[in-house]
Amino acid sequence: MRRFQGSGLRVYAVLYLAFLYAPIALLPIFAFNNATVIAFPLQGFTTEWFGQMVQNAALRQALLNSLIIAVSASVLATCLGIFAARASTRFRFPGRGPIMGLIMLPLVLPEIIVAMSLLVVLLAAGLSLSILTVILGHTLICMPYAIAILSTAFSSLDRSLEEAAYDLGETKWSAFRLVILPLVMPGIISALLMSFTISLDEFIIAFFLAGNQPTLPTYIFSQLRFPKSIPMIMALGTVLVVMSIALVTLAEYFRRRGVARTGQTDSGGFL
Repeated sequence: MRRFQGSGLRVYAVLYLAFLYAPIALLPIFAFNNATVIAFPLQGFTTEWFGQMVQNAALRQALLNSLIIAVSASVLATCLGIFAARASTRFRFPGRGPIMGLIMLPLVLPEIIVAMSLLVVLLAAGLSLSILTVILGHTLICMPYAIAILSTAFSSLDRSLEEAAYDLGETKWSAFRLVILPLVMPGIISALLMSFTISLDEFIIAFFLAGNQPTLPTYIFSQLRFPKSIPMIMALGTVLVVMSIALVTLAEYFRRRGVARTGQTDSGGFL
């Protein structure tokens, strides 16, 4: 009976992964297909769609907007995450649980609700929709992920190292800068890369808050109505998938490096 249950679980896992990743596997197939119609049988091999992607000025501008937003939001989310993770793991203060729960709330709220709420608040505050408003929204979305990674890094630190720094004459700031930050640096880099990936791929917040400055996901969405643009979008999707896999892999590498540096038992991660 147990053998049958184990086999059934493996079959379910294989089918689930195939259903999840088969559409992604089709992206590079059609990206190199010499036909404007996305269908089998394939017509031939070509790199024409990648050339169109590089020459498209609107796409390049959308990519530049997304890179500006992703870099800004990831840096802000990681810096704020350092403060929150340090405070929640090092100090005991009234209301710590509810405060951290409120900060982590965007993890469980539907993004469309967050986007609509941000739109109402930002317009009421007199801010016009632009790259700045998207940065604010993406910082709010990315910060819980950064805090989750950094809390693990800070909680695994040996407090005696910090106390030894105080005994040797260091101040709280110098001990934090010279002792704590180097130890949690892999976690900081991991949080930065994860936040960058999330911001670069995020669509709903950008759709509501970008105004007339489209990001890469909103540009892709706007091109889906034009059949002749679909092969170029497939080529772009292939590049984005490769970039996302590379960034997540790099983030996981630094997370595991941080776990190994602090001597903590690895309990899982992104990969």
